[in-house]
Amino acid sequence: MLKPSAGVSLEGLPHIFFAAFCTLVFALLEWWFPTVLMLVLTALALNFFRDPERVQPEDAEAVVSPADGKIVKIGRETDPVSGEARQVICVFMNIFDVHVNRMPVSGTIQALHYHPGKFFNASLDKASKDNERNVVEIVGKGNQRFTVVQIAGLIARRIVCWAEKGDKLKRAERFGLIKFGSRVDLYLPDGYDCSVYVGDQVFAGQTVVAVKR
Repeated sequence: MLKPSAGVSLEGLPHIFFAAFCTLVFALLEWWFPTVLMLVLTALALNFFRDPERVQPEDAEAVVSPADGKIVKIGRETDPVSGEARQVICVFMNIFDVHVNRMPVSGTIQALHYHPGKFFNASLDKASKDNERNVVEIVGKGNQRFTVVQIAGLIARRIVCWAEKGDKLKRAERFGLIKFGSRVDLYLPDGYDCSVYVGDQVFAGQTVVAVKR
């Protein structure tokens, strides 16, 4: 597995350096309006690609959020891997949220399935079926199976997944990111109760979204 950086994601460095370089060039030319504009863009890039450390909950059996953002849906939907109706928690990430995705539980990456698609608003239900997405199968403790779906949004144009099939990752460990606004769906196995509500703000690797009965 490729190791991401902490502090600022490696994926963001080209964008940050380009914006900072343009800021410097415009400043040297004393073109003040584009200088200020690029300075703002540099700050936005730094904010978007930030990758802060997180504090995990004490409950070792708890499931944590795989993404920062707002809970936009909780319910039962068809799991894209098993085809079974399972409880799903959907997290919408706007452009101001941290976009690094983290493991909801400790486990092994069983498989990865990339699906090309469209770029509807990620907060809409049809995004989980029609948008570009990457499905991550996770086998946790006791052979429990979790499914995480990275979904590109209206602005997002690239899904990044550092994890590879067979990787054994710990809960809250970074496994990928989605650029510029997106959504992450988490499908739970039976035996877990959701501990968040629609509208709640959650943080990847830190907020408990489900607990074992």
